Parts: sequence; structure tokens; C-alpha cells
Amino acid sequence: MEELIDVLDENGNKTGEILTREQIHRKGLCHRIVVIAIIDAQGNILMQQRSKNKAQNPGKWDVAAVGHVSSGQASTEAAIRETLEEVGITVNEEELEYILTYRNKEIIKEDYIDDEIYDCYIVKRDKIHLRDIKVQESEVEQVKLCNLKEFNQIIEKGNIMKRDKLYKKIIEYLK
Repeated sequence: MEELIDVLDENGNKTGEILTREQIHRKGLCHRIVVIAIIDAQGNILMQQRSKNKAQNPGKWDVAAVGHVSSGQASTEAAIRETLEEVGITVNEEELEYILTYRNKEIIKEDYIDDEIYDCYIVKRDKIHLRDIKVQESEVEQVKLCNLKEFNQIIEKGNIMKRDKLYKKIIEYLK
């Protein structure tokens, strides 16, 4: 069964309409996304490379986990679910440090429009062991740790998901 998602108004409030992900994107309706950056005590950021089989932005780098908030789900619940699904890391609500909400609207193609409100979180860990990461192969090609210099280089090269507002906050956070 396809995931059901709450449609939001321009202020991020639920309208009462619930549609599938495909319907929401086809109609270009506003909905909520969670973005989770995981950072270790040395300031390394866990990065994932999107699967090369993804229809949108295949092979691009991104922070640890990103996903849609399912209908009836709180943003923090979705963040916990997506982090476990995509990189196999269990986090609890107390670990989620809210850092930013922003909206982005982009026409990807004629029948696929992103109109998304992003809730962004940071999770701090003492140590991140790449050997313990269990990626969701349909979503993630590979993972790596990047220090601040490497993170900036990936951004400069442009082989990364477009999340400028989030990246600015992460860089401020690490300085």
C-alpha cells in the first residue's frame, strides 16, 4: 500500500485532505518532509549517497536521512522512522535537536512538483561506526563521514541535494 500523506496549507497546517505521495507530487500540493543530520563528537557528518536507481536526484549526496511525514504522524516520529529505515540508526525523540523549518517549491517536471515544508533536526552521537550502518538499498547507495572541510567541498562541487538553508545551519553549528 502506498504511503498516505497529509496535505498542508501555505502555513503548514493540515487541510484535512490525505493523498498518496504520487497524488501530492502530481498536483503540487504542500506537505511535510523531515531531514536528519547525524554528527559525531569530532564534528564529522554522516552523509548518504542516494541510490542511482532513484527517479529524482540519483547519486546525489545528502545528510543521513530524509523522508515524507506520513498522515497522522508527528514530524519527530517521522524523523525516528526515516533514520532507522534509511541508515539503520535508532534515535529517540530526546536526541532530535530541532534546528530549522523552511519551505521549498520546485517544478521537477510537468507532472512532478515538490512543494515541501522541511523540518530539520540534528542528532549528536559520540561516535559513528560506518560498519554498523545498515542502508536501505532501495534508497541509499553508500554512506561516508565528512569533516567540515569535506562537507564544504561536496557543496561547492554541487553533487549534493539542494538544501542551502540547512547546510548553512549545519556549518554554523559546527563552527
